[in-house]
Amino acid sequence: MQSHFNGRVPDRPSHGAMAAKRTLDILLSVAGLLLLLPVLAVVAVIIKLDSRGPIFFRQERVGQGGRSFRIYKFRTMVVGAAGTALTVRADPRITRAGAFLRRTKLDELPQFINVLLGDMSIVGPRPEVPEFMKLYAPDQRAIILAMRPGITDYAAILFRDESALLSGKRNPIDVYQRVIMPAKFACYERYSREIGTLNDLRIIIATTLLLTTGRIPHWLGIEYCLPTAGLGSTSEAEIHP
Repeated sequence: MQSHFNGRVPDRPSHGAMAAKRTLDILLSVAGLLLLLPVLAVVAVIIKLDSRGPIFFRQERVGQGGRSFRIYKFRTMVVGAAGTALTVRADPRITRAGAFLRRTKLDELPQFINVLLGDMSIVGPRPEVPEFMKLYAPDQRAIILAMRPGITDYAAILFRDESALLSGKRNPIDVYQRVIMPAKFACYERYSREIGTLNDLRIIIATTLLLTTGRIPHWLGIEYCLPTAGLGSTSEAEIHP
């Protein structure tokens, strides 16, 4: 996978900065689970009524230091769904309720549990499945795996509707590897240089604005990460001031 990365590993943040980040993670995830408990309960009921199978979906992801962990999500696919880890719009494996949960990102809410367990952070690179993590170059993996993966980050905001971007492509995996992964890494590398509590709050606010208004705030400054070729449009969400 090609990128414009210069090969320099950013300096690791101070212990104080990382302690503050972890404190913010714990406070926000506890608050999120408590405040959203009614929503979580309603989603669980909808999933059970919509299709046969468990409420939660767990999948192996690669975490900090290359350690594997099981990510929690609300189940959005039929039981026994097989095939690639990538999904495209109108993927036949996705249930009716699952389509709504994916579109609204409600399927991601159980990841607050992963944050409390220490597997993830609120803000950080989205954790990849092993088959895609190994496609990154060794120096790129060193950058990504030095950080705790997160629920949201620059790349998660930029590629909010990734399945729509891959829809209709003859070879979605090739497009993902050749176009999307380099753009995601540019976002990951930038975040690795900007880790801190204030920046995490900034990204959390931008994520909230995107989910409520459908727009990426211009002040986040992620336009430079947009792929220049290979995709007809980077996202349905527009970038606005």
